Amino acid sequence: MNRDNKQTIVDELHAAWSESSSGIVAQYSGLNVVAMGDLRGRLHAAGVSLRIVKNTLARRAAQDTGFTAAEEHFTGPVAIAYGNDPVGMAKAISDFAKENEALVIRGGVLDGKAIDAAGIKALASLPSRDELLAKMLGSMQAPISGFVRTLNEIPASFVRTLAAIRDQKEA
Repeated sequence: MNRDNKQTIVDELHAAWSESSSGIVAQYSGLNVVAMGDLRGRLHAAGVSLRIVKNTLARRAAQDTGFTAAEEHFTGPVAIAYGNDPVGMAKAISDFAKENEALVIRGGVLDGKAIDAAGIKALASLPSRDELLAKMLGSMQAPISGFVRTLNEIPASFVRTLAAIRDQKEA
Protein backbone atom coordinates (compact mmCIF):
# COMPACT_ATOMS: atom_id res chain seq x y z
CA MET A 1 0.00 0.00 0.00
CA ASN A 2 1.51 3.31 -0.99
CA ARG A 3 1.59 6.47 1.08
CA ASP A 4 -1.36 8.13 -0.75
CA ASN A 5 -3.64 5.13 -0.14
CA LYS A 6 -2.69 5.10 3.53
CA GLN A 7 -3.40 8.82 3.85
CA THR A 8 -6.79 8.34 2.15
CA ILE A 9 -7.71 5.61 4.63
CA VAL A 10 -6.60 7.75 7.57
CA ASP A 11 -8.61 10.73 6.31
CA GLU A 12 -11.74 8.62 5.76
CA LEU A 13 -11.52 7.06 9.21
CA HIS A 14 -10.77 10.40 10.87
CA ALA A 15 -13.85 11.97 9.27
CA ALA A 16 -16.07 9.00 10.19
CA TRP A 17 -14.78 8.81 13.76
CA SER A 18 -15.20 12.55 14.24
CA GLU A 19 -18.93 12.14 13.51
CA SER A 20 -19.35 8.94 15.56
CA SER A 21 -20.25 9.00 19.22
CA SER A 22 -19.19 5.44 20.03
CA GLY A 23 -17.00 2.61 18.91
CA ILE A 24 -16.06 -0.94 19.85
CA VAL A 25 -12.72 -2.64 19.31
CA ALA A 26 -12.78 -6.43 18.99
CA GLN A 27 -10.22 -9.07 18.18
CA TYR A 28 -11.41 -11.12 15.21
CA SER A 29 -8.66 -13.68 14.65
CA GLY A 30 -10.14 -17.08 13.92
CA LEU A 31 -13.27 -15.83 12.15
CA ASN A 32 -13.79 -16.97 8.59
CA VAL A 33 -15.10 -14.83 5.74
CA VAL A 34 -18.67 -16.07 6.12
CA ALA A 35 -18.73 -15.17 9.83
CA MET A 36 -17.26 -11.73 9.14
CA GLY A 37 -19.93 -11.18 6.48
CA ASP A 38 -22.60 -12.14 9.01
CA LEU A 39 -21.13 -9.69 11.56
CA ARG A 40 -21.01 -6.90 8.97
CA GLY A 41 -24.65 -7.60 8.05
CA ARG A 42 -25.81 -7.42 11.67
CA LEU A 43 -23.92 -4.20 12.25
CA HIS A 44 -25.21 -2.67 9.02
CA ALA A 45 -28.77 -3.45 10.14
CA ALA A 46 -28.02 -1.54 13.35
CA GLY A 47 -26.64 1.43 11.38
CA VAL A 48 -23.05 0.73 12.38
CA SER A 49 -19.90 0.52 10.25
CA LEU A 50 -17.10 -2.01 10.73
CA ARG A 51 -13.55 -1.46 9.56
CA ILE A 52 -10.45 -3.60 9.70
CA VAL A 53 -7.38 -1.42 9.38
CA LYS A 54 -3.73 -1.53 10.38
CA ASN A 55 -3.18 -0.39 13.94
CA THR A 56 -0.74 2.38 13.00
CA LEU A 57 -3.28 3.85 10.58
CA ALA A 58 -5.99 3.55 13.24
CA ARG A 59 -3.83 5.44 15.73
CA ARG A 60 -3.24 8.22 13.21
CA ALA A 61 -6.95 8.42 12.37
CA ALA A 62 -7.89 8.54 16.04
CA GLN A 63 -5.91 11.72 16.69
CA ASP A 64 -8.15 14.65 17.64
CA THR A 65 -11.25 12.42 17.87
CA GLY A 66 -12.97 10.64 20.74
CA PHE A 67 -11.34 7.40 19.61
CA THR A 68 -7.99 8.37 21.17
CA ALA A 69 -9.35 6.77 24.36
CA ALA A 70 -9.37 3.38 22.61
CA GLU A 71 -5.80 3.53 21.27
CA GLU A 72 -4.61 1.07 23.91
CA HIS A 73 -6.73 -1.63 22.22
CA PHE A 74 -5.16 -1.11 18.78
CA THR A 75 -2.82 -4.10 19.03
CA GLY A 76 -2.98 -7.31 17.04
CA PRO A 77 -5.73 -8.09 14.53
CA VAL A 78 -8.66 -5.86 15.52
CA ALA A 79 -11.93 -4.86 13.94
CA ILE A 80 -13.30 -1.44 14.82
CA ALA A 81 -17.05 -0.82 14.79
CA TYR A 82 -18.25 2.77 14.96
CA GLY A 83 -21.52 4.66 14.76
CA ASN A 84 -24.01 6.79 16.67
CA ASP A 85 -26.17 4.07 18.27
CA PRO A 86 -24.05 2.66 21.10
CA VAL A 87 -26.74 0.32 22.41
CA GLY A 88 -27.56 -1.17 19.01
CA MET A 89 -23.86 -1.61 18.26
CA ALA A 90 -23.17 -3.24 21.62
CA LYS A 91 -26.16 -5.59 21.23
CA ALA A 92 -25.15 -6.66 17.72
CA ILE A 93 -21.53 -7.33 18.64
CA SER A 94 -22.34 -9.00 21.98
CA ASP A 95 -24.90 -11.30 20.39
CA PHE A 96 -22.43 -12.21 17.66
CA ALA A 97 -19.64 -12.80 20.22
CA LYS A 98 -21.91 -15.20 22.15
CA GLU A 99 -22.40 -17.28 19.00
CA ASN A 100 -18.77 -17.03 17.80
CA GLU A 101 -16.14 -17.47 20.48
CA ALA A 102 -13.41 -16.31 18.08
CA LEU A 103 -14.63 -12.69 18.39
CA VAL A 104 -13.31 -11.17 21.60
CA ILE A 105 -14.50 -7.72 22.66
CA ARG A 106 -11.55 -5.73 23.97
CA GLY A 107 -13.12 -2.38 24.78
CA GLY A 108 -14.42 0.74 23.18
CA VAL A 109 -15.29 4.40 23.32
CA LEU A 110 -18.48 6.12 24.40
CA ASP A 111 -18.62 9.90 23.94
CA GLY A 112 -14.84 10.20 24.07
CA LYS A 113 -14.40 8.06 27.19
CA ALA A 114 -12.90 4.59 27.24
CA ILE A 115 -15.11 1.68 28.28
CA ASP A 116 -14.06 -1.89 28.91
CA ALA A 117 -15.64 -5.13 27.73
CA ALA A 118 -17.88 -5.28 30.83
CA GLY A 119 -19.18 -1.79 30.04
CA ILE A 120 -20.02 -2.89 26.51
CA LYS A 121 -21.93 -5.90 27.86
CA ALA A 122 -23.80 -3.55 30.21
CA LEU A 123 -24.67 -1.34 27.22
CA ALA A 124 -25.95 -4.40 25.37
CA SER A 125 -28.36 -5.16 28.21
CA LEU A 126 -30.04 -1.73 27.95
CA PRO A 127 -33.24 -1.34 25.92
CA SER A 128 -32.72 -0.01 22.41
CA ARG A 129 -33.33 3.61 21.45
CA ASP A 130 -36.63 2.72 19.76
CA GLU A 131 -37.84 0.86 22.86
CA LEU A 132 -36.96 3.80 25.08
CA LEU A 133 -38.74 6.24 22.76
CA ALA A 134 -41.84 4.01 22.73
CA LYS A 135 -41.86 3.82 26.54
CA MET A 136 -41.46 7.58 26.81
CA LEU A 137 -44.26 8.20 24.32
CA GLY A 138 -46.53 5.77 26.17
CA SER A 139 -45.89 7.48 29.49
CA MET A 140 -46.54 10.88 27.91
CA GLN A 141 -49.82 9.68 26.40
CA ALA A 142 -51.11 7.95 29.55
CA PRO A 143 -52.40 11.09 31.34
CA ILE A 144 -53.98 12.44 28.17
CA SER A 145 -55.74 9.19 27.30
CA GLY A 146 -56.97 8.86 30.91
CA PHE A 147 -58.39 12.37 30.74
CA VAL A 148 -60.14 11.62 27.45
CA ARG A 149 -61.66 8.41 28.89
CA THR A 150 -62.92 10.39 31.89
CA LEU A 151 -64.52 13.01 29.62
CA ASN A 152 -66.08 10.25 27.50
CA GLU A 153 -67.57 8.61 30.58
CA ILE A 154 -69.89 11.55 31.31
CA PRO A 155 -71.97 11.31 28.10
CA ALA A 156 -71.73 7.51 28.18
CA SER A 157 -73.21 7.34 31.67
CA PHE A 158 -75.93 9.78 30.60
CA VAL A 159 -76.82 7.54 27.64
CA ARG A 160 -76.86 4.45 29.89
CA THR A 161 -79.17 6.26 32.34
CA LEU A 162 -81.56 7.21 29.51
CA ALA A 163 -81.52 3.63 28.23
CA ALA A 164 -82.33 2.33 31.71
CA ILE A 165 -85.26 4.78 32.03
CA ARG A 166 -86.53 3.73 28.58
CA ASP A 167 -86.29 0.04 29.50
CA GLN A 168 -88.10 0.69 32.78
CA LYS A 169 -90.98 2.54 31.03
CA GLU A 170 -91.30 -0.22 28.43
CA ALA A 171 -91.57 -2.84 31.14
